[in-house]
Amino acid sequence: MIQIINITKYFKGLCALYDVTFTVKDGTVKALIGPNGAGKTTLLNIMNGILKPDQGMVMFNGTDLTRLRVDEICKLGIARTFQMVRLFTIRGMTVLDNVMIGAQKYLSPRLIDAFVFRKALLAKEKNLREKALHLIELVGLNGLEENEVVSLSFGNQRLTELARALMSNPSILLLDEPASGLNVVETEKLKKVLFNLKQQGLTMVIVEHNMQFVMDIADEVVVLNFGKKIAEGKPEDIMKDPEVIRAYLGKNERSFKDQ
Repeated sequence: MIQIINITKYFKGLCALYDVTFTVKDGTVKALIGPNGAGKTTLLNIMNGILKPDQGMVMFNGTDLTRLRVDEICKLGIARTFQMVRLFTIRGMTVLDNVMIGAQKYLSPRLIDAFVFRKALLAKEKNLREKALHLIELVGLNGLEENEVVSLSFGNQRLTELARALMSNPSILLLDEPASGLNVVETEKLKKVLFNLKQQGLTMVIVEHNMQFVMDIADEVVVLNFGKKIAEGKPEDIMKDPEVIRAYLGKNERSFKDQ
C-alpha cells in the first residue's frame, strides 16, 4: 500500500535519516523501533507531510506524497496521532467535539452551500455525529462523550485522539508512541482497540518503545539506528537479531527478555 523509497533527511547538516527503504503491505501493522534519536518520528512526519525529505519518495497507491500538503495527504486516507497528545481544549471542548473535528474534510462547505443546501448539510452533520459516537464507543469511551477532554486521564486523552484520527476514515493510520505514558491497564486497553482495528483490516504504522506491545500487535518490524535501517522482519526474528540487541543494549549476550 505504501512504499518508503530511499528517504534521506538532514537537519542543519546532521543526518536524521539516510537511504531508508521499506514497504507497508495492505492490512498489516508495521512497527518502527529504535533507540531515541533513531529517526522514527522524523520518518512519520515525512510520511504525513509535516516534513519534506531531502531525497527519496513516499509512494501511496501510485502518488508521491512528498509533493503534497498535510491536508492533501489526509484526504487521500492517511491519518496521524502524535507522541504528545494534541487535543482541542478551548471553551470546554468535549470528547465528542474533538472527535467531530476529525471529519473536517467532510464538513468544509462553500458559503453558498451553507445557504442553498443547508438541509443536506445538517443531515450530513447528523450522520457524522452518529459515526463519531460509534468511534467513541469503539475505543471504549462511551459515556464520556460530553466530558471535557481536560478532565480525562492521559490514557483516555490518547484514545480520544485515536478516535479523532479514525473519524477521517483512513486507509493508513500512523501512530507515534501510542502507549507512551500509559499504565499497564491503559496499555492493555489500547492494545485491544488496535487489535480490533487490525482485525478489521486497517493498515497501521506504529512507532513504539514498548517491546511487548510491538510483539503483540505488529506483523513486521523495521529497526532504525542513527537514521539508518539496520533490520526488518517478523517481531520474533527482530528480537533475536544481534545488531538490534547491540543497538538497544550495547552488548550481545543479553536479550530484550532480560530487561
